[in-house]
Amino acid sequence: MLNPSRRAHGALLCTALALAAGWSIGAQAQAAPRPRAAAVRERYVRAHLEFLAADALRGRGSGTHDELLAATYIAAQLRQYGVEPAGDQGGYVQTVELLRRELAAPPELVFRTGATGAEETQWLHGKEMVVVSMAVNRISGPLQKIDATAASPDSVQRGAMVFLKPRTGAGAPSIFGQAIALVKEGAAAVLLAETPRIRSNWERFAGQGPELPAQIKGSTRAGISWTGVALSTEAASAVGSLPPGTEIRLEAPLKPQQSAYTWNVVGRVQGSDPQLKQEAILLSAHLDHMGEGKPVNGDSIYNGADDDASGVAAVLELARTLSSGPRPRRTVIFAFFGSEESGGFGSRYFREHPPLPLAQVVANLQFEMIGRPDAKVPPRTLWLTGHERSDLGPHLAAHGARLVADPHPDQDFFRRSDNYVLAKEGVVAHTVSSYGLHPQYHQPDDEIELIDFAHFTDAITSMIAPVRWLANSDFKPAWKPGMKP
Repeated sequence: MLNPSRRAHGALLCTALALAAGWSIGAQAQAAPRPRAAAVRERYVRAHLEFLAADALRGRGSGTHDELLAATYIAAQLRQYGVEPAGDQGGYVQTVELLRRELAAPPELVFRTGATGAEETQWLHGKEMVVVSMAVNRISGPLQKIDATAASPDSVQRGAMVFLKPRTGAGAPSIFGQAIALVKEGAAAVLLAETPRIRSNWERFAGQGPELPAQIKGSTRAGISWTGVALSTEAASAVGSLPPGTEIRLEAPLKPQQSAYTWNVVGRVQGSDPQLKQEAILLSAHLDHMGEGKPVNGDSIYNGADDDASGVAAVLELARTLSSGPRPRRTVIFAFFGSEESGGFGSRYFREHPPLPLAQVVANLQFEMIGRPDAKVPPRTLWLTGHERSDLGPHLAAHGARLVADPHPDQDFFRRSDNYVLAKEGVVAHTVSSYGLHPQYHQPDDEIELIDFAHFTDAITSMIAPVRWLANSDFKPAWKPGMKP
C-alpha cells in the first residue's frame, strides 16, 4: 500500500506516461501503421498488469480519476497498435455522465400493528435491520411470506414486500441470488432473516449504508437493481408473526442530486469484406475495480489484478494481434467498460451508444478473471458462462478454443458481468473466465504476485485463432430455443 506522497507521485507518473504516448481525450486520431504480427509474450501481459494493478492506480475505483488514468493508458495502447478510435469526438474514450443520489439519513423500516393499526413500529438501519441493497429511497407494499423450501413455493404478488425463507444446502443459490430472483419476478423488496455470514458483516453494512444506484444522464432505461433488507433474529421473528398483507414501507430522505462520470474506451478494426464489414465481433472487459476500501492486514488498495486487469490485458493482446497483418473480414470492436463494479454503467451506456447498431454485433466475448487457473476444469482450459445457452462455445471449441461449460452454475456468472447487458438486447454474449472462486475476490490481496503468468499467457494465446476464425467467417451464432435471456 502506498503512502500519500508516493500515491501522488504515482498518479503524476500515470498521467505523464499516457501523455507521452501521444493521446488526449476527444483528440482526432490518425491510425498508426500496423505493426508486424507477433505472438503473445509473458512480458507484454505482465507489463499491462504492472501498470493497471499497481498501487499507483489505487484500485481503479469506479468513476474515479484512477479509472480515467486506466482508460487513458488503454487508449494509448490501442493507438500504438493502429486500432481505429470509436469513442467520442474522434477519440477512443466515451465519457458517461451519471446522476448520483445519496441518502441524507439512514433508512427506516416502518409498519403498523395492533387491531386498529394504531401502533407504528420503526426500525433503523444498523440496529434492528440493515439494508444490503436499495434501488429507490422510498418503497412500500403488502407483506407476503414465501417459503422457498416448500415443494411448490407461492408465486410473487407484484409489488409485495416479501419475507423470504430461502433454500439452503448443497446446490442452493445464494440467499441474495434468491432474493434478486424474487425482485425480478415482481417483488418490491425482499426481507431476509440474518444468517451467520450476514451477522459477521453486520457492522460493515451498517457503517457504510446503502448506496442508491446512479442513473445515466439522459437515459430512460433503468439498470439492474434491487432492494433487500436483512433482519436481526428478533426483528425477523416479529415480521414472521405479522399477518400477510400488512403494509410495510422502507424510506430515507435524499440529498440534492449530483453529477459524476465514468469512462469507456472503444476502438475497432474495420472489416475488409464489402459485405461482412457491416457485422462486428465485440471483445470486451471492464477496466474498473473496487478502489480503496476497508484495510485488510494494513492494505486498503483493492488492486484487482485478476478482476479485471487480466481481462483488460487479454483484450489488449487480442487487439494487438488482430490489428497486425491482414484485416479480418468482419469488423472487430474492442470495448473496455467503466464502472462495472458499481452497476455496469459503462456497458449500459455502450448499449445505447454503440459504434454500430447492436443488431449488427453477431457475438460478444467478455474476458473476466483469466489470470489464474480454475481447479474445477482441466489444465490449460477456460470456461464460458451460459455455455448451454447458445451454439457459440461449441463452434469456437471446434476451431481450437479450449472452452468448456461454467463449472460454477450456482454462482450465476452469466448474469454477473457486462455480457448480460448485451445479451438482454439479443446479442449472443458470453464471458470467458477461469475464476476458481479464489479468496482474493474483491479483496486487497488480488495482486499481481498471485497471477499465474504461464496460465495467463497461454489462455490469451489459445483464444487468438478461434477469435480470428470467427472474425473471418460468415458463421452467425444463435441462442438455443428458449435460452435467450
